[in-house]
Amino acid sequence: MQSISKAEVAHSKELPFKYGEHSLCDYDILNLGNLGIEALYTPGHTNDSLCYVISEVNGNEATMVFTGDTLFVGDVGRTDLYGPEAQIGQVRKLYHSLHEKVLRLGDHVIVYPAHGSGSVCGHHISDREFSTIGYERKTNPLLKIEEDLFIKHVMKQKLLVPPYFSKMEQLNLNGPPLLKNAAVSQHLTVDEFEEEMRQPNTVILDTRETDAFAGSHIPGSLNIWLEGLGFYPGWVLTYNQRFLLVTDKKEDVETATSYLHRLGFDNIAGYLCQGISQWRNSGKPIEHLGSLSAIQLKKKLDLHEVVLIDVRSSSEWEEGYVEGAERIYVGCLAREASKLPRNRPIALTCSVGNRSGLAASILKNLGFENVYNVFGGMEAWKKLDYPLIKQK
Repeated sequence: MQSISKAEVAHSKELPFKYGEHSLCDYDILNLGNLGIEALYTPGHTNDSLCYVISEVNGNEATMVFTGDTLFVGDVGRTDLYGPEAQIGQVRKLYHSLHEKVLRLGDHVIVYPAHGSGSVCGHHISDREFSTIGYERKTNPLLKIEEDLFIKHVMKQKLLVPPYFSKMEQLNLNGPPLLKNAAVSQHLTVDEFEEEMRQPNTVILDTRETDAFAGSHIPGSLNIWLEGLGFYPGWVLTYNQRFLLVTDKKEDVETATSYLHRLGFDNIAGYLCQGISQWRNSGKPIEHLGSLSAIQLKKKLDLHEVVLIDVRSSSEWEEGYVEGAERIYVGCLAREASKLPRNRPIALTCSVGNRSGLAASILKNLGFENVYNVFGGMEAWKKLDYPLIKQK
């Protein structure tokens, strides 16, 4: 498969990819202008993992390395994708790839990893986008411990496995459909949008901020804030669905479409031309979500007036949670919602209110009437010095 730009595709020889022009072995070099791109075989995350070392063709030293899922800023790649029985072997491979391949490139080499903060491909990735080998050697805690401790530490990590990983595995192996063949998202009038809503398997994705969504939204919408579209659709959407977009401004449609395409969600039927204001001004039905500040939440909890659901990850939960809260990760909420009481108000919290906004819209669509999003989330709770329980 060749891209529209005529760029050639290269990948590891260790996996039988169904597309591409180059199957690379360890230390193979591709030349691009005056740059040399050297494949560095670094198994661990997977058995076909490669890093790409960049140097000038006539130079003797590497200048940068694209480390993929092998080395992150402040962290290392996950090793659990082949299952628990294989993981300890993958951790050993990753340790040796890091110490015998990547770190030997030299402290001056700039590191560009494949993922940043918030990615499920690591445990505690820093929010910095790049680093150097030397800086990571000095500051990355996983690079400063011996092999046995490294194995023990990595094996204890609890990482999420999103449902869309299986879809990505298929696309990585067989090649994705070309985006030139994907349906072009059409701008829709209110009447056209309403007609599209009635089509089977159609989901409305409202990408506005959580407070705007809470104020008014089209009934049945899911609230996934714009930046959240790069990850959370893989947890809460399915590939047989079609999608309608409601955005804060028209320019956001292109960004939203790009994020969805990256996750394999190509069936975007259209977007509301002038956004929610056009819908409201046409007299169409709207819904709203309840909201609470951290102060209001504290008062309701003290009076036992609300059930609190924390939708953060397990690692965030371990750093501190509200007494009496129950943790259900936002990506698992729909299938675990049957455990929740329908006769009591439910408040949802996360770090700042984005994921809990999505969670609140999920419960609303499942028929829960008395649902609240906690604006400011756990960050606001901490700022007010309210008590937290921390797991030892």
